[in-house]
Amino acid sequence: MNNSVKTAVIYSRVSTDKETQEKSLIRQEEELRIFAADNNYFVKETFSDQHSGYSVEREGLLEMLDYVKEHSISVVCIQDETRLGRGNSRMAVLHLLKKTNVQVVSINDGGSLQMNEMDSMMLEILALVEEYQRKLHNAKIRRGMKRAVTHGFKPEKNLKNQGNPEGRERKDIPIQEIVNLRKNGLTYEEIASTLRGFGYAVSKATVHRRYIEYSERLEG
Repeated sequence: MNNSVKTAVIYSRVSTDKETQEKSLIRQEEELRIFAADNNYFVKETFSDQHSGYSVEREGLLEMLDYVKEHSISVVCIQDETRLGRGNSRMAVLHLLKKTNVQVVSINDGGSLQMNEMDSMMLEILALVEEYQRKLHNAKIRRGMKRAVTHGFKPEKNLKNQGNPEGRERKDIPIQEIVNLRKNGLTYEEIASTLRGFGYAVSKATVHRRYIEYSERLEG
């Protein structure tokens, strides 16, 4: 394929499943194919929905988001910005596409989607909040690990298969260490963060459930 040709997908949407709307959906796709060809985009797949734009629970939308990420798609072609969604739903979709470096182009704008100043500022805020959420998450993991080690947690002795070359997630969770850390005052969330820091794919709910199960066995 010519390097100047960008890979693209088409996404079209109408709000209901009425017959008149179905015809509109077909017309959208036809117009988007012409638009893509005129702009030298190679369309690899098309997605569509007959659903309200205020909802993110749209099968075509979810399939499209997965597809662009898995296949490194460069461009999403739409008729206008409301096809992606309305209200908060639209901003959420735009945020996800921006994170994967996907360009959104529309027939209405004749190219790249043009957003107003408020929408652009909102996307910048979302990106900033997400960055700090990651920083907070990592800080909690490091804090939990330090507290765990301070209270006698010895990862080099108790956690097996670190650095698994095949990259498989560990299935077994060290229940005794959960019990010990709990007795030393760590919260379930801190324990879960600590274990994740050492390579265990475990949630706060799982830690809590395992601890309760262990306690009930002792009482039984």
